[in-house]
Amino acid sequence: MTLIEADKTETTGAATFVQSELFARTFREGMALVEETANYLDGEGREASKALSRDAALAYAGASMRLTTQLMQIASWLLVLRAVREGEMALSEAGDQKYRVEHKDESFGNLQAEGMPDRLIGLVEAAQQLFSRISRLDADLFSAAGAAPNESDAVGQQRALHKAFGNRA
Repeated sequence: MTLIEADKTETTGAATFVQSELFARTFREGMALVEETANYLDGEGREASKALSRDAALAYAGASMRLTTQLMQIASWLLVLRAVREGEMALSEAGDQKYRVEHKDESFGNLQAEGMPDRLIGLVEAAQQLFSRISRLDADLFSAAGAAPNESDAVGQQRALHKAFGNRA
């Protein structure tokens, strides 16, 4: 496969994905989780945190901030791809590094041992699973298309050379 064919395959894969039912389901799932978490943290979760010990309340605050950050990354990624789906953004722009989701092992600690409410624990677990899935999708759809090459990434190195020198053979 040539470099140009590889670029077309990646673009076609991402373009196909944003039009797929899988993307539509993932979008609905992500946005529903964002809404459910916001409602919990603003209502039931706020009341539950008041009943926690000082140390547990601090752990709760930290966990809720990490959860919110993770969900905002999910929502941002989904909204960018929805913009592509609706023709409001070019796929090449969506492939920009600033829109990438990088999988990090976000440690929430042992929330159960810290006495966190079961509902918060469930939301954290759901968000972590969805974030992991989205970061894999992001890597599959976009990583080779604009990533900085590394020593083990021959295709990435070829892309960098192609971008730098074009077709000056």
